[in-house]
Amino acid sequence: MANRKLKIVIGVLGLFILAATESPAQQRDVYHVLRTVALGGDGSWDYLRFDPDSGRLFVARSTRVMVVDVHAGKLIGEIPGTAGVHGVALISDLHRGVTSNGKANTATIFSLETLKPLASVDTGEKPDSILWDPFSKTVLTMNGHSNSITLIDPQTAQAVATIALPGRPETAVTDRRRMIYVNLEDKAQIAVVDLAARTVVHTWNLTGCTEPTGLAIDLEARRLFTGCHSGVLIAVDAETGRNIQSLPIGQGVDAVAFDPGARTVFTSNGEGSISVIEQVSADSYHNRETVQTLPGAKTLALDTAHHLLYTVANREGSFVMLEIGR
Repeated sequence: MANRKLKIVIGVLGLFILAATESPAQQRDVYHVLRTVALGGDGSWDYLRFDPDSGRLFVARSTRVMVVDVHAGKLIGEIPGTAGVHGVALISDLHRGVTSNGKANTATIFSLETLKPLASVDTGEKPDSILWDPFSKTVLTMNGHSNSITLIDPQTAQAVATIALPGRPETAVTDRRRMIYVNLEDKAQIAVVDLAARTVVHTWNLTGCTEPTGLAIDLEARRLFTGCHSGVLIAVDAETGRNIQSLPIGQGVDAVAFDPGARTVFTSNGEGSISVIEQVSADSYHNRETVQTLPGAKTLALDTAHHLLYTVANREGSFVMLEIGR
């Protein structure tokens, strides 16, 4: 009996020792807030864009774009005159960026080196999401009030085409070889646009989704990830539109990102969380963890080289940036 009790005690102690030795490693493997950086300033915010070449984060902020050096953790400049700005596209080869100005119905082209505005281009009504497409060599604005896309040549600062959409566009992504995919927020669909033909070639239904907002793409596996205000993320086959899997996420999603190196999908949720979803295979995903952020931290940007996430929100009346990693 004494030997048995001794074995039990030793076993319990062993479990405590094992837990103590595993805890730091487990902690390092969990996504969490690494630091908080005060940025200040007034106004609402929307899309974030991370520039891997310069290590700068562009924050769409109501009337201007705030530019943050994430390594130094400080605001280094602003791009003014962007009324109702929603997002920023970056064209590294041309050393230019473009903003979508939702209240002005324009796009501002600016210098990535000086941050000074260079030109203004008229768009459709309420340009929202914006992206650079290397296939067509154009910047595309998703115009929420005119259900259209404006294609802009950033070299000539001219709008070169308009593509009509069958619904209200939100986030769009490119496959970098001809197609772009656009969430239609009012239709719970993804529109597939052929940029060579400049027309919509497919509309795919999103089962169990209301108000799709954030969208990301796995270029290698040809998978789309759309975040819905019904509290789900849906993985979609980018070739066929097949809805592969639906997973629960936090409420108020507005942005989705995919890290191909970590094989992980992230959704930033306005309730104050980031849902972390692991890609087991192209057709299999599971919820890994939830990171607590701040209420209103609805958008995010991803640094794929260092596997870091950035989001912004107000904390006790002060506008801050959160850096999230493992």
